Amino acid sequence: MTHTMTAAVLTKFGGPEVLELHHEWPRPQPLDDQVLVRVTAAAVNNTDIWTRQGAYGLPEDPAAQAGWLGSFDFPRIQGGDITGVVVEVGRNVTGELIGRRVLVDPALYGSEDENASPVGYLGSEADGGFAQYVAVDASHAHDVQESPMSDEQLACLPVAFGTAIGMLERAHVQGGETVLVTGASGGVGLALVQLAAARGARVLAITSGSKGTAVLANGATQVFNRDAPDMLAEIAAAAPAGLDVVADIAGGPGLSALMPLLRDNGRWVIAGAVAGPVIEFDLRRLYLHNVQLIGSSMHTRVHFRRLVELARAGDVRPQVSSTFALTEIADAQREFSARRHIGKIVILPTHPS
Repeated sequence: MTHTMTAAVLTKFGGPEVLELHHEWPRPQPLDDQVLVRVTAAAVNNTDIWTRQGAYGLPEDPAAQAGWLGSFDFPRIQGGDITGVVVEVGRNVTGELIGRRVLVDPALYGSEDENASPVGYLGSEADGGFAQYVAVDASHAHDVQESPMSDEQLACLPVAFGTAIGMLERAHVQGGETVLVTGASGGVGLALVQLAAARGARVLAITSGSKGTAVLANGATQVFNRDAPDMLAEIAAAAPAGLDVVADIAGGPGLSALMPLLRDNGRWVIAGAVAGPVIEFDLRRLYLHNVQLIGSSMHTRVHFRRLVELARAGDVRPQVSSTFALTEIADAQREFSARRHIGKIVILPTHPS
């Protein structure tokens, strides 16, 4: 095996042009407790775009260029969604995973606690999957050899479905509840629709008009066009007793507009702010109605293992919108940013035969 690889390397904050393609980048060596994964598919996420742009801001300066945790180390290989095959193991790792297809948990956890929250993730605080190889902790490489799903489908799961399952778990979504999903045609949105419907929840979904059919096909009961002037009245009519949960990845002005539609003791769980991170909000809508506002960033080890079980059984149906070669990563990110797609855009590193 050669000691170099092809990798898309982020060297500074900026547009797609700051992604440098290197064909002789050093191949990572697995540490004692790691495995080396030959990447077969890696999906694109909002996080990749925001990190490349440095769009996370700082508490004291929302407009500052920063990673999601603030400071950011360059150079960095992005890509948190990774499926591949284990080809090498570190000294402390037994060899049974060698040659097995794996799904990689991209979270870097703050402690050994099963319910610990992530303090970093692959592609941000450590190198990720936009390369031919990646080294990951052995405990994060989950065997999915027997899954009926393709590599491209599996690569859609870790960030989007991991984020979605984390949101539903933290909001304690139960069968029979009415759940409103915002931004329902994106990767996390479609995952929320699928996973909430699979729990027996009644799913209402907000999306753009042209994408409503796909959202219904993924399990939504009713779809609302976010540009319709009477959208709020339509949602209120569909949930006369009030919404039990809002699973929100949009943020922006929708939060204050939709909050009155939650029932008393309802839950609003949020894991994104693509419609705007800084908002005006009347806190009385929160405390007078005993509403819980829950921040949710990615998933825990427990959440991810539940996702792996679904993947092994083929009980999730991620939608692959398109695939790009690793050499076309800038084009893939441009396509992602255009937001014409439904589902996930997947990068396929090519390997010499």
